[in-house]
Amino acid sequence: MITSIAHATIYVLDQNEALDFYTNKLGFELGDDMSVEGGFRWLTVHAKSQKNFQLVLAEPKEGPMFSKESAEAIRSLIQQGAFGAGVFESEDCQKTYEQLAAKGVQFIQTPTQQLYGIEAMALDNSGNWFSLVQRKK
Repeated sequence: MITSIAHATIYVLDQNEALDFYTNKLGFELGDDMSVEGGFRWLTVHAKSQKNFQLVLAEPKEGPMFSKESAEAIRSLIQQGAFGAGVFESEDCQKTYEQLAAKGVQFIQTPTQQLYGIEAMALDNSGNWFSLVQRKK
């Protein structure tokens, strides 16, 4: 029986740049950073308060998982902003928005009241969009 979700993948254009963005701009912590023969790099980050759920920052490259054509197609879709990185929660969306904007995070929607709470939308440095949500109490 499955008991939890441990990892989710975000495809990025450059792992080093994504690591810098997710740790230095969003405040995530480094989880694992391991390279194996053949150039595959297992790179994860996690929210400081949630070490048991990690985001895999994966660079689509030709290899065992992707053909050259598939890797190029995924990279193209990332650049077009076709992928979402998920929903990140905050106790104070407005304050977090201001802190992240001051660090240079690009927002495509300022904090806005929604049925479920307050939501802002931003882009990571690869072009993936994500929601920043303060849930309604």
